[in-house]
Amino acid sequence: MDKEIARDTMRGLLVSFISYLAKKLPDDVEGRLEELRRLESSELACTIYDTMTMNQKLAYELGRPCCQDTGALQFWVRCGADFPLISELDGLLKDAVTESTIGTPLRHNCVETFDEYNTGTNVGNGIPTIFWDIVPYSDNVEIYVYMAGGGCSLPGH
Repeated sequence: MDKEIARDTMRGLLVSFISYLAKKLPDDVEGRLEELRRLESSELACTIYDTMTMNQKLAYELGRPCCQDTGALQFWVRCGADFPLISELDGLLKDAVTESTIGTPLRHNCVETFDEYNTGTNVGNGIPTIFWDIVPYSDNVEIYVYMAGGGCSLPGH
Protein backbone atom coordinates (compact mmCIF):
# COMPACT_ATOMS: atom_id res chain seq x y z
CA MET A 1 0.00 0.00 0.00
CA ASP A 2 1.20 3.50 -0.82
CA LYS A 3 2.46 5.24 2.35
CA GLU A 4 0.20 8.27 1.87
CA ILE A 5 -2.85 6.01 1.52
CA ALA A 6 -1.73 4.06 4.61
CA ARG A 7 -1.44 7.31 6.62
CA ASP A 8 -4.87 8.51 5.50
CA THR A 9 -6.42 5.12 6.25
CA MET A 10 -4.83 4.99 9.71
CA ARG A 11 -5.89 8.56 10.52
CA GLY A 12 -9.47 7.79 9.43
CA LEU A 13 -9.58 4.64 11.55
CA LEU A 14 -8.28 6.52 14.58
CA VAL A 15 -10.84 9.33 14.16
CA SER A 16 -13.67 6.79 13.85
CA PHE A 17 -12.36 4.85 16.85
CA ILE A 18 -12.09 7.92 19.09
CA SER A 19 -15.51 9.17 18.02
CA TYR A 20 -17.12 5.79 18.68
CA LEU A 21 -15.51 5.49 22.12
CA ALA A 22 -16.89 8.90 23.08
CA LYS A 23 -20.44 7.78 22.26
CA LYS A 24 -20.59 4.17 23.42
CA LEU A 25 -19.66 2.51 26.69
CA PRO A 26 -18.09 -0.95 26.49
CA ASP A 27 -20.63 -3.79 26.33
CA ASP A 28 -19.53 -5.21 29.70
CA VAL A 29 -20.08 -1.84 31.39
CA GLU A 30 -23.54 -1.44 29.85
CA GLY A 31 -24.36 -5.01 30.85
CA ARG A 32 -23.30 -4.41 34.43
CA LEU A 33 -25.39 -1.22 34.63
CA GLU A 34 -28.43 -3.16 33.37
CA GLU A 35 -27.77 -5.89 35.94
CA LEU A 36 -27.46 -3.38 38.77
CA ARG A 37 -30.70 -1.69 37.65
CA ARG A 38 -32.56 -5.02 37.81
CA LEU A 39 -31.26 -5.65 41.33
CA GLU A 40 -32.16 -2.19 42.61
CA SER A 41 -35.25 -1.63 44.78
CA SER A 42 -34.92 2.08 45.56
CA GLU A 43 -37.14 4.25 43.35
CA LEU A 44 -34.57 7.03 43.23
CA ALA A 45 -31.75 4.63 42.30
CA CYS A 46 -33.94 3.09 39.56
CA THR A 47 -34.61 6.58 38.18
CA ILE A 48 -30.87 7.28 38.12
CA TYR A 49 -30.12 4.00 36.31
CA ASP A 50 -32.94 4.69 33.84
CA THR A 51 -31.55 8.17 33.20
CA MET A 52 -28.07 6.73 32.61
CA THR A 53 -29.52 4.20 30.15
CA MET A 54 -31.41 6.93 28.29
CA ASN A 55 -28.27 9.07 28.20
CA GLN A 56 -26.31 6.22 26.60
CA LYS A 57 -29.06 5.58 24.06
CA LEU A 58 -29.35 9.25 23.08
CA ALA A 59 -25.58 9.74 22.91
CA TYR A 60 -25.29 6.92 20.41
CA GLU A 61 -28.39 7.87 18.39
CA LEU A 62 -27.52 11.57 18.23
CA GLY A 63 -23.81 10.95 17.65
CA ARG A 64 -22.70 12.93 20.67
CA PRO A 65 -20.36 12.05 23.55
CA CYS A 66 -22.06 10.28 26.44
CA CYS A 67 -19.99 12.27 28.95
CA GLN A 68 -18.71 15.82 28.99
CA ASP A 69 -15.22 14.81 30.12
CA THR A 70 -13.83 13.50 26.86
CA GLY A 71 -11.08 15.86 25.80
CA ALA A 72 -8.03 14.79 27.78
CA LEU A 73 -7.06 11.65 25.90
CA GLN A 74 -4.43 9.10 26.82
CA PHE A 75 -3.18 6.44 24.46
CA TRP A 76 -1.38 3.23 25.32
CA VAL A 77 0.38 2.12 22.15
CA ARG A 78 1.85 -1.36 21.84
CA CYS A 79 3.70 -1.00 18.58
CA GLY A 80 5.94 -3.35 16.69
CA ALA A 81 9.37 -1.96 15.85
CA ASP A 82 8.66 -2.91 12.23
CA PHE A 83 5.22 -1.26 12.05
CA PRO A 84 5.37 0.76 8.81
CA LEU A 85 3.93 3.96 10.35
CA ILE A 86 5.76 3.84 13.69
CA SER A 87 7.60 7.12 13.12
CA GLU A 88 4.38 8.89 12.13
CA LEU A 89 2.02 7.42 14.71
CA ASP A 90 2.51 10.22 17.24
CA GLY A 91 1.42 12.80 14.66
CA LEU A 92 -1.42 10.63 13.40
CA LEU A 93 -2.79 10.28 16.94
CA LYS A 94 -2.65 14.03 17.47
CA ASP A 95 -4.31 14.68 14.11
CA ALA A 96 -7.04 12.18 14.99
CA VAL A 97 -7.65 13.91 18.34
CA THR A 98 -7.96 17.27 16.59
CA GLU A 99 -10.37 15.89 13.98
CA SER A 100 -12.42 14.07 16.64
CA THR A 101 -12.57 17.17 18.82
CA ILE A 102 -14.14 19.11 15.97
CA GLY A 103 -16.25 16.35 14.42
CA THR A 104 -17.60 14.39 17.38
CA PRO A 105 -17.35 16.98 19.14
CA LEU A 106 -15.17 16.38 22.19
CA ARG A 107 -14.99 18.90 25.02
CA HIS A 108 -12.10 21.33 24.67
CA ASN A 109 -9.97 20.42 27.70
CA CYS A 110 -6.46 21.38 26.61
CA VAL A 111 -5.37 24.62 28.21
CA GLU A 112 -1.86 25.92 27.70
CA THR A 113 -1.23 26.95 31.29
CA PHE A 114 1.56 29.46 30.84
CA ASP A 115 0.10 31.02 27.71
CA GLU A 116 -3.40 31.01 29.28
CA TYR A 117 -5.47 29.84 26.32
CA ASN A 118 -7.51 26.81 25.35
CA THR A 119 -6.18 25.30 22.13
CA GLY A 120 -9.67 24.19 21.07
CA THR A 121 -8.15 21.01 19.63
CA ASN A 122 -7.29 18.93 22.73
CA VAL A 123 -3.72 18.89 21.48
CA GLY A 124 -1.04 20.83 23.29
CA ASN A 125 1.91 20.53 25.61
CA GLY A 126 1.76 16.95 26.95
CA ILE A 127 -1.71 16.23 25.61
CA PRO A 128 -2.73 13.80 24.36
CA THR A 129 -0.53 11.64 26.51
CA ILE A 130 0.98 8.71 24.65
CA PHE A 131 2.55 5.77 26.46
CA TRP A 132 4.67 3.51 24.25
CA ASP A 133 5.52 -0.16 24.43
CA ILE A 134 7.78 -1.10 21.50
CA VAL A 135 7.75 -4.77 20.54
CA PRO A 136 10.82 -6.08 18.70
CA TYR A 137 10.40 -8.12 15.51
CA SER A 138 6.73 -7.21 15.08
CA ASP A 139 4.83 -5.12 12.56
CA ASN A 140 1.55 -5.00 14.53
CA VAL A 141 0.05 -2.15 16.50
CA GLU A 142 -2.50 -2.11 19.33
CA ILE A 143 -3.91 1.18 20.57
CA TYR A 144 -5.88 1.58 23.78
CA VAL A 145 -7.65 4.86 24.51
CA TYR A 146 -8.70 6.46 27.78
CA MET A 147 -10.85 9.57 27.66
CA ALA A 148 -11.06 11.88 30.62
CA GLY A 149 -11.40 15.50 31.48
CA GLY A 150 -9.00 17.80 33.21
CA GLY A 151 -11.34 18.05 36.19
CA CYS A 152 -11.99 14.41 37.00
CA SER A 153 -9.31 11.72 37.09
CA LEU A 154 -6.62 13.86 35.46
CA PRO A 155 -6.64 17.14 37.39
CA GLY A 156 -4.00 19.52 36.15
CA HIS A 157 -3.04 17.26 33.26
